[in-house]
Amino acid sequence: MPRVRRRTVLVVAFAASLALATYAFTASNTIPGTKAGKGEGAITGYTVSAIAYTLSTSNPANIDSVAFTLDASATTVKAKVVQSSSTYTDCTVSGGTSVTCDFAPDLAVLSADELSVVAVQ
Repeated sequence: MPRVRRRTVLVVAFAASLALATYAFTASNTIPGTKAGKGEGAITGYTVSAIAYTLSTSNPANIDSVAFTLDASATTVKAKVVQSSSTYTDCTVSGGTSVTCDFAPDLAVLSADELSVVAVQ
């Protein structure tokens, strides 16, 4: 019996050391904190004011650019002045609310029928 008991003790000791080694390995893992969530917020539009068109110096029958002011800060703004056009022009934003859109090529004044502005914060 002492031999069987010794084997049992050795097997139990081996299993315990294996369990401790496994625990030590898994206990060393570090997972950084993360965030997850859901929320809602209202989407509101911008108010465009102080609209000023600049005519082309080489042909005053064409619009070179348009400048305007937004009532809230924006980071990206695009605009078009021809309703049937699907192309928006990239605009430059200064100070978050002052916007200038340079049309290249210039647009004919007679084709201008709306000012459409798309802006995001």
